[in-house]
Parts: sequence; structure tokens; C-alpha cells
Amino acid sequence: MKPADPSSLPVRRLGLDDVPRCLDLAQDRSWPREERKWRLLLEYGEGFGIDAPDGDGLAGTTILTRYGGTAAAVGMMLVASRYSGRGLGRRLLNHALAEAGDATVFLCATEYGRPLYEKLGFETVDMIHACVGRFDAGDGAHGGSGRERNATRLAEPGRDLAALCALDAEVFGADRSGLLARLFDFAEQVRVAGRDGEITGYGASWRSGDRVFVGPVVAEDDETARALVTDLARDTDVRIRIDLGDRRTELISWISGHGVPQSSTTAFMVHGGRALPGDRSRLVASFMSALG
Repeated sequence: MKPADPSSLPVRRLGLDDVPRCLDLAQDRSWPREERKWRLLLEYGEGFGIDAPDGDGLAGTTILTRYGGTAAAVGMMLVASRYSGRGLGRRLLNHALAEAGDATVFLCATEYGRPLYEKLGFETVDMIHACVGRFDAGDGAHGGSGRERNATRLAEPGRDLAALCALDAEVFGADRSGLLARLFDFAEQVRVAGRDGEITGYGASWRSGDRVFVGPVVAEDDETARALVTDLARDTDVRIRIDLGDRRTELISWISGHGVPQSSTTAFMVHGGRALPGDRSRLVASFMSALG
């Protein structure tokens, strides 16, 4: 029997009470059930969904995360398998774009979703490689000297948050201070790299399911990035994942040599042919694909 048509049902705001339904929808599309991720996104971002007309959970979801009025990320675009091909993805994405207003909107797209995004005005500006595996620190070196490696330390919110947010705003080109303030409670650890008393990079690692994600990572150069990644990943007892852009060829090769090879690739897309704000040359790894 063909499922009822959900096209006439309204798009509504999602809240934390919807997390179980979001997890069921993710599982339906063979995504992992990542409760901590969904909770963070629904707390900090704006979740939108369409209820399934058969009363069984959600027919579709997406989450819009605003960074001031400058930039916005779209993520967690999901449509239940029994309702695919009915225009729900287009409807949810158009709703998110309308809510985003004049912000520069970006997202990560699988090959499955990329044709829809292109039809709605998104253009690919980078390819993102998810590297997954058990990190092997070897002798503990990251490719630089011990002095440089020891420049990374655990960050302290009271001591470092303001400087960390200032660096991130310069690199990302938008205000992520609210999200970064939450990072200290969400992450397993947050580390900073510095020189002459100035923070030159930072990174975080956080656990979701059976993996530890390394990101965001902001660094002035590859050597600083290697130092941060090494110290964030060296003591993990599970596989790590880090998302690196096409231009990070040396880092991709380096981390593959440490047991974390490329696993999958997505397209990083921006809406309307607009330029991304900030100095993205220092944005090494995203927080997660749904946040940029």
C-alpha cells in the first residue's frame, strides 16, 4: 500500500523532544544514531521537520545553524525512505533558505543529494574527505620538533575562550562564539597551540557513538595542525574521524600514514555563487559536516 502523501503537511520547528524521532529517521536512512550530535544541533541551531502522515515519526528533517547574520549552515537533511521522491527534500531546503535570509548558506552534500542542491542554486567549492581509522601516534612526533609539539596544551575557558573566539571569527568570517562556548562542555578535550603568548591555533575532539571526531581544527600552518591533531588523537581507544578539504593533500597523506585513511567524500557547496567569509586557508577541519 502506497504511503499517504505528506506534501500538504506543515513544516514545523523541532525540539529536543523530537530527538528519538530524529534518531529513528537517521537509522531508516542507514545513518548512525548519534544522540549527542542531534541534541547539540537542536539546542544551538533551528531544526525543521515534517511529520509522517501515517503517524510513524518524521517524514523529513533539516537543521539550519546561523552564525550571526553573516553565514549559515544547513545539515541533517533527511527524508524517510518510504517518502523519497515526493519533493520533501526540496521543500525543507527552501524553507531553510528562506529562514536564513541574507546569510551566506553552505552545506556538505553526498552524491545522492548533490543534484537537488545544484538545482536550488548551490555550487561546489571544495571536496571534503572524511578520514577514519585508529590513530597511531608512533613515536609521538607529529613531524616537527618536541618543542613545537609541546606548544599545544589543554585550553581553559576562563583563560582562553575570548582569544579562541577572536581567532575563529577571523578565520571563519562569522561569529561562532556561542557554539565555541558550548564546545568546552561538549568535547572530550579542547587544545590550543601558541607562540610568544599568542594563540595560533586550536582544536577539539568529541565522542559520538563508536568514534571520536577531531574538529574543529584551526591552525596557521600544517605543522601546527599536525601538533594539534596528534595531541587530540593520541590517547583515543576507538577510531577517529577528521574531515579535510581537497587542498590539505599533505595532511591527508600524513594522517593516512598514521592509520587514518580516506573513507568517504562529500561536496562542500555554497548557495548563490557567493564567496565564503573569513580566511579559510587556516580552517583545517570542520566541527562536523552539519556545522562547517
